[in-house]
Amino acid sequence: MVGWVRVRRPPVVESKLLCVSLLYLLTTLPLALYVSFSGDPGRRCHLLPFFPSRGGGSAVKTAALFEYPPGYGEHKHALPVPRALCSSPVAFAGLSASPILHRVYALHACTLSCTVTVILGVFFFLHGADYKTVMEEINGLCRNLSASSSSRSPVLRYQSGKRDTFAGNLSTEKRRSFFSHTDNQVEVPCGFFKEFPVPEADRLAMEKCRGVVVASAILNDYDKIRQPKGLGTETLSTACFFMFIDNATHRVLSRHGILTPQATSTIAAGGATAVVGAWRVVTLVAGELPYENPAMNGVVVKHLLHRLFPNARFSVWVDAKMQLTVDPMLLVHALVVGKGVDVAVSKHPFNLHTMEEAIATARWRKWGDVEAIRAQMETYCANGLQPWSPSKLPYPSDVPDTAIIVRRHSLASNLFSCLLFNELEAFNSRDQLAFAYVRDQMSPKVSINMFEVEVFEHIAVEYRHNLKPDGGGGGKQRVTRMASSRDIAGSSCERYLLKMWGESAE
Repeated sequence: MVGWVRVRRPPVVESKLLCVSLLYLLTTLPLALYVSFSGDPGRRCHLLPFFPSRGGGSAVKTAALFEYPPGYGEHKHALPVPRALCSSPVAFAGLSASPILHRVYALHACTLSCTVTVILGVFFFLHGADYKTVMEEINGLCRNLSASSSSRSPVLRYQSGKRDTFAGNLSTEKRRSFFSHTDNQVEVPCGFFKEFPVPEADRLAMEKCRGVVVASAILNDYDKIRQPKGLGTETLSTACFFMFIDNATHRVLSRHGILTPQATSTIAAGGATAVVGAWRVVTLVAGELPYENPAMNGVVVKHLLHRLFPNARFSVWVDAKMQLTVDPMLLVHALVVGKGVDVAVSKHPFNLHTMEEAIATARWRKWGDVEAIRAQMETYCANGLQPWSPSKLPYPSDVPDTAIIVRRHSLASNLFSCLLFNELEAFNSRDQLAFAYVRDQMSPKVSINMFEVEVFEHIAVEYRHNLKPDGGGGGKQRVTRMASSRDIAGSSCERYLLKMWGESAE
């Protein structure tokens, strides 16, 4: 007797997830292959620096910007990324591309392997925001802004004169009196009550920078000078790249042959231009820097770029520990212009509240005077600082990572930078501690794109600072214990901490 044999399909065929995954793989593989094998064959694996032009060829500069001597070590000690880079959609998914492709990518980006995610992200970014289109749009914006600034559009006016310190040594009450800026005729204190020692030839060049300025600083030989990657063919001739150094850094660069003795002598005379790859190197005049602390001299450049470059319309600040891997013009377009904001800065990877950052700053001796940090937080709590909560949206955090700051030089952005710098002189150079205090209480409000940490990790590589003979740290750490509500009774930060810990009755 012949019986019926029931044949079942293998379970692997019945898996809906597997079927969807195979279908998606077959859909996306042609895109991945297109990006991998189009363009310069010699650079097929270097996806981020590849910028296609409308003519079909690569628009990226392929030659090395600078040949370093073997012993300099500009690429030593890169820090590992502490999290998976593919945990969120690609950084530039907000740029214009095919809506259907965007939906597919946003739906599946977090389920793909890192390789495919990066390939697809770069594909959407590069083909959605063509390099030439970005350049034309930013150049047009700069022309329009220049025309409007020559008319009677509102601009920020700055106090001038001579005072004891660079920012005027203002009291808390005096600094706070400028937080509400309702009259454009009122002059705002914004540093430069002492000279910032830029050689005259460099100062004239800085005034001629009328579009996008990319700036960094190395003081006390704290970092290596590194070249940005992925620059488009027109970026070096369009944007200004300035690296500010002091004598200590200059001596090391000269010893390695990066700054030649001939350039050293002519720079001292104030008549030469020192260029290292993309960077025009500005050596600040010895003995005339406004602060004894190199970090404070660095934040003059970091936060007062709108004053050092009065005719620039956008700026990209890059800490010297960072190496850009994306063209700065594209960063300006994607993170500021495309979002319609004044400032773009990354969220901090770990801390949400200002007090968390203050505790970490004290714990790891990022600033030597712990009591001064305590006094700063007490001052801020007494004057309205609150922990982050959803009521602060659209600001998603109180703590930024300010290693990369992209700015539009608008009235609100310039006011924010001035007010923030005044706090830095009053307390310390740790700008993350004053960030939310100024941002939340100033008027007019500054619009900030606090982008995800994964974006930050895609657009730059972070390196360790140069090691110093004394170790560069704060010495042996003391044993610490967890604070409790009993420890803060009577403190002006008591309500802040109880809210942050979720113990407040409010």
